[in-house]
Order: sequence, then structure tokens, then C-alpha cells
Amino acid sequence: MTQTGDHQQQANATPVQNIWRDWKGFIVFIFIMVIFRSAVADWNQVPSGSMLPSILIGDRVIVDKLAYDLRLPLTLTRVAQWKNPQRSDIVTFESPKNGLLLIKRVIGIPGDIVSLKDNRLSVNGIAGEYEKLPVQAIHADLQMPFSHTDIFLEKLLGEERQIMLFRNPSKSTAASFQAITVPQGHYLMLGDNRDNSGDYRAIGLVPRSAIIGRAQTVAFSLNYDDYYLPRGDRFLADLK
Repeated sequence: MTQTGDHQQQANATPVQNIWRDWKGFIVFIFIMVIFRSAVADWNQVPSGSMLPSILIGDRVIVDKLAYDLRLPLTLTRVAQWKNPQRSDIVTFESPKNGLLLIKRVIGIPGDIVSLKDNRLSVNGIAGEYEKLPVQAIHADLQMPFSHTDIFLEKLLGEERQIMLFRNPSKSTAASFQAITVPQGHYLMLGDNRDNSGDYRAIGLVPRSAIIGRAQTVAFSLNYDDYYLPRGDRFLADLK
């Protein structure tokens, strides 16, 4: 086609055709990114402290959406499944109460008997062991203004994780719940900040179909209390 013909074709093009011609590369890129973040991997901002001390306020967490299954992009429709969440996994899911995206830790899997008494967990009749950690072992951002809390190492069924508890147990309104057997197709989630988390005690059990992916790494972290400066020690930090 001649140069004159090209100019004539451009002049006759519709506005939509012109936009596609000028922006198709960018549009394709955005489309691929949306599909990727929906079905493969995503990063989620953590605005609350319900998973302290494992996840700090301001962390951007990488979520592996292929950890357990493959879903149709932009939906919760499962195409294939190859694994189920395990105890102590940190997962993202849609709240069965209001549909909000949450991030919590798997405490009970189908068939488990779970109870909590005075913030001490028991799973299948085995009680957790708790070791108070010294201040030196705690991230600097947690030492203040969280002076009303303590950090413990919780050991249970071969898994270890740090949890945060009020120093004064009377301040906690949900430090205990009766033993429950987790039914098939459901999971019991708790936050590591046990006295300040909207988890099982607020939303109930989470169906397997609502679980989106597993969080294993912090992409980066911004300190909201220090002019949003990045936390260097949180870059690509592993979550435990």
C-alpha cells in the first residue's frame, strides 16, 4: 500500500481503531498483567496489624496463586487442584462473612480438633509450647509502641511461629474458644496477633473454595511511621 493510501486509511479509521493503533502495546501489557496477577501471582498491601509480628504494617506480600490450584482469571472457579493448604501456611482468602480479602495463618485443617484456652492452642489433643522471646529478638518496629505486648515462639505439631499477645490477659476478649472439629472442605484461620485479629473467632471457618493463594515472601515494606521510608531488612524477606 502506498504512503498516500496509508494516510487515507488512517483518516477513515474510527476513534477506537486510532486508540488501538496508538496504544495497543500498552493495552496488551495491561491485559497480561491483569491475567498474571489474577491467576499466577500478586502482591498485596498489608494495612493492619492482625499478623504481627510475622507481617508488619506496610509490608507488600507476594502471594503465590498457583500454590494450591489453578483458577480461571478474575474468578474463584478452580480448573485444577494439586495441593491443599497445610497447618501453619499463611494464606489469602475471601472472608466468608463479607467477602473482604484477608491474610491469616492456617491453624486447623479438615479433621483437626482445635481449641484455644487463655491464648494457648491445642490441636488434636496436643498442647502448644510457648517461649517468651527477648527484646533483642524482636523487630525494632515492634519494640515500641507495642510495649503492652509480648512476643512468644509458639511450637505445635512440628511447626514454629512467632505470635503476639497482650501482657495483661484481661484485655483480651477472645483468648479462648471451645474445641471444634474442622469439617471437610474447611479451614480454621487465626492471626499471629492473637488478641487483635478478625479471624475464626469473628468470621468462622473458611471454605477451601475461598482460599486464593499462599504468602511466602515480603516483596518490600514501607514504614508508615517514618515518612514511608522502605525497611531494608524486609526486602524479599521470607515469611515463617
